[in-house]
Amino acid sequence: MRYLLDTNVLVAMFRGQHGIREAILKAGMSNCAVSEITFAELLTGTYKGGFERHSHEIQFLQDNFEILPISPVLETFARLCASMEKQGTPLDGFDLLIASSAMSGKMTLITHNTRHFSRIPGLKFKDWEK
Repeated sequence: MRYLLDTNVLVAMFRGQHGIREAILKAGMSNCAVSEITFAELLTGTYKGGFERHSHEIQFLQDNFEILPISPVLETFARLCASMEKQGTPLDGFDLLIASSAMSGKMTLITHNTRHFSRIPGLKFKDWEK
């Protein structure tokens, strides 16, 4: 099974919280990937929080996880976005891009933000926080 790690999961991993490191190791790091959107969100946080202090986290991501490009999932994203807007249940664009990456790659999204992602039809997701 392949997993796509959401931003909040990686933040918890870096902070040593909620048993996320152990869960990732149990799943196998080679079975886990990160969306370019998640990478961009973490990079933004790194610059906000002081690049020197957090640059090793960015390097760790690049060295240990496949970073999935978003261009192959843009059609899935557009269909989901249009459908959810028509239903009156729009969702943040970044969350939809991350979900689209998981769906296109037939992956399970690992997130603690289950309230948002549960609204996306067909998305498989799990919460690994203890």
